Amino acid sequence: MKTSSTGMGLQRDLELLEVLASATARGTAGSLGVTRVAELAGREKSQVSRALQALAREGLVERDADTRGYRVGWRLFALAAQTMESRLVALAMPHLRAVVAKVQETTALCVLRGDQVLTVAGESAAHAFRGVGWEGVSVPVAATSAGRVLVSEWEEPAIRHLFPPQAIARPGARSVITTTDELLAELSTIRSQGYATVDEEFEYGVVGCSAPVRDPHGRIIAAVNIIAPKARLGDRLDMAGRFVAGAASALGDRLCAPEEPVQ
Repeated sequence: MKTSSTGMGLQRDLELLEVLASATARGTAGSLGVTRVAELAGREKSQVSRALQALAREGLVERDADTRGYRVGWRLFALAAQTMESRLVALAMPHLRAVVAKVQETTALCVLRGDQVLTVAGESAAHAFRGVGWEGVSVPVAATSAGRVLVSEWEEPAIRHLFPPQAIARPGARSVITTTDELLAELSTIRSQGYATVDEEFEYGVVGCSAPVRDPHGRIIAAVNIIAPKARLGDRLDMAGRFVAGAASALGDRLCAPEEPVQ
């Protein structure tokens, strides 16, 4: 059976991408020169150079301006992130429904987008909070339980850079944490107890709790969040936090499991 020229070209491009994603590349600050890529791929240098230039035009690889070495490009990372997020949402829905069944409040899956928290999936109880979905809605990080969870394992310099005091308190809410030092202390508490809670810090009359979802490498990639009126959830906020921590952990375990083959 013959392989088409297009198929062969794609295979050769994939070989180059695999070389740039290899342990050898990671051991050289993530980039390799054309000569080294050609050696590892077992291909002719000028051919590899032309292929890398074409991949760079498409954003699949990029060239370091100083070393002139190539590394995996932004577009490949973006595609990988979209794939992971799509799988994450699909796997999350049963866990979100389980939280709603237990707590009877609106539950969401949230991810970090710059300095904002974005809701990518949600599930509501019959008496849905505000009666609307939160999918696609972004909110500030520091005043939300989901946002605090998502940055809870960041290094202190990164927290201080992204969250100066004026970026922490939220107008129209009860300002419990108003300084970067207070935020850092709260993040330490979140790491210890495994979930975060906010009590009218996002909005008066509203409480919430969140817990981290980890990828197979142990990195926090999302948060399972509950948001509800204080009159309904305020006196059982920590109970909800512990339950949502269990649901987020179960979702993380599911992410770590091998994907089931397509029948």
